[in-house]
Amino acid sequence: MSNAVRHGEQSPPRRPSPQLDRLHVLLIEDDDGDALLVEEMLADAAESLERVVLDRATTLEQVLARPITADCVLLDLQLPDATGLTGLTRLRQHAPSTAVIVLTGREDEALGVSALGAGAQDYLVKHHVDGQLLARTLRYSWERSRAERVEQQLLQHQLLARENARLERGLLPTPLVTDPRLGLAVRYRPGRNGALLGGDFYDAVELPDGTLQLVIGDVCGHGPDEAALGVALRIAWRSVVLAGLPMAETLAMVEKMLQHEALGPLFATVCMITVAPDRRSLRMSLAGHPQPLLIDDSGGRLLSRETLGPPLGVAPGTGWRELTVPMGPRWSLLLYTDGLFEGRVEGSGERVGLERMASAALESLTAGGGSAAALDQLISEMDVLHGGPLDDDVALALLTFDSGEPPR
Repeated sequence: MSNAVRHGEQSPPRRPSPQLDRLHVLLIEDDDGDALLVEEMLADAAESLERVVLDRATTLEQVLARPITADCVLLDLQLPDATGLTGLTRLRQHAPSTAVIVLTGREDEALGVSALGAGAQDYLVKHHVDGQLLARTLRYSWERSRAERVEQQLLQHQLLARENARLERGLLPTPLVTDPRLGLAVRYRPGRNGALLGGDFYDAVELPDGTLQLVIGDVCGHGPDEAALGVALRIAWRSVVLAGLPMAETLAMVEKMLQHEALGPLFATVCMITVAPDRRSLRMSLAGHPQPLLIDDSGGRLLSRETLGPPLGVAPGTGWRELTVPMGPRWSLLLYTDGLFEGRVEGSGERVGLERMASAALESLTAGGGSAAALDQLISEMDVLHGGPLDDDVALALLTFDSGEPPR
């Protein structure tokens, strides 16, 4: 076996990937005789460890002067610049993820317990150690240290994920709807893996006079910047609506927010609906967004796109026209983002398309079983057509009304 021993220095900063047959060990020992003994013990353990890269430092300050690249450290407790557990404590502070084994001439059980409590992986007495025991201790200590690091990283990842989940849930809206004759079911699924928030957004606000305002929008893109912009636009929309501005002015104000908050050349499509207090008509403005699906006693249909205007941020100041739609005593209005129907059909490459999605939505919504179940069924059907979960963000809002009047 070839062991490299360089007194008073460590290997270059490059750290090899530790394997079971190779370990990079740093010995902190000022006694040349003891250092030679360690080298000979590792040589005797050649069958257990095919290769050990052994470096040596004679003082603790030599080690603390640079990053530790070793997999395991053998630490003597009687050094010129550190005695007792002082050296162990300073070493753990300097390299908390490195496995440290105390190798000392002091046969003191209480000191051994204290060393383990201070972070040492093991406590070995020099004249009770042979090559096989030392090699086994090095291997096991490194494995335990690696397992602890992996567990700690996993815990940190889980904590971060839960924190992000709480934050993103807090950014999703709570619709302000009090009319008992109205029902609102929503579904929201980001396209980013592991995310709870995407660039799509929705909201609903019922004003004191009974007017209901409903919006759904889609910021182009799928990253965290788009998600943050979507939240900003939704909050801006709710603020302007609660201030009582007309629909056209509301969209103009939201567009100004987009211009100020967007980190790049982003735009957003929006569908905004105003339902009259008697629920017998609505006004709609489309800013580059697909039109809603209306279902009433006469059947279902996609609303007209004749008043379609540009998306927010594409042609600032252009303005948007309103379309007025009369409605009956019972109706359902489905708003959605294009991620629901722009996925490609598995095996053909063609897009699902708005018409096919609307047909599936009409079937799901008229089959009974509740609004939320109908939305789940619709998303599931689109996933099946796509051959797996849709790639884009998906948001749906289903507004229903029943006046209680008997059907004609």
